[in-house]
Amino acid sequence: MPVKQSEFIVSNSDPAKCPAPDRPEFAFIGRSNVGKSSLINMITGRTSLAKISGRPGKTQLVNHFLIDNTWYLVDLPGYGYAQVSKTEREKFAALIDTYLRTRSNLVCTFVLVDSRIDPQKLDLDFMTNLGERQLPFVIVFTKTEKLSGTKLAEQLSNYRARLLETWAETPQIFVTSATAGTGREELLTFIQSLTTK
Repeated sequence: MPVKQSEFIVSNSDPAKCPAPDRPEFAFIGRSNVGKSSLINMITGRTSLAKISGRPGKTQLVNHFLIDNTWYLVDLPGYGYAQVSKTEREKFAALIDTYLRTRSNLVCTFVLVDSRIDPQKLDLDFMTNLGERQLPFVIVFTKTEKLSGTKLAEQLSNYRARLLETWAETPQIFVTSATAGTGREELLTFIQSLTTK
């Protein structure tokens, strides 16, 4: 499922001002510096659709992109910024919460996790919150090109084991690399399967 057209629509700090919920919507979120912008650019086949920054926490607004005039890709602010004030963190958290709670056309949230890092409480708590609110999500492991095949398998196994401590079954997992293009077709096929129902 190649992406033929992708265009930036709007950025805002108020979910009430998001585009009309007239198309399926897929949100991407993760901790700061997880590689979200690179993944979005890889998925869309654009080099600079989402702005990449060496400074963690660059995304501070809800960014909507229209894909093939069919569905919205939403770039959400990350969670867990270490280098902003508590007030700013609370503001981001409220923005994310309001978006997730009010977007009637949100089909699925893609929670990005750095494959090199062991399970983090912040990520697990965020996933638990989504589950408790019955908001569909999948896990997307990023930066997998930085690990050997053996180490990646070990990390995935450890993550699944940690999830199964509290979950009856693990959410669907995607393995990606923005550098190598790994996982692009799998993600797009998954999105297509949910936009054609």
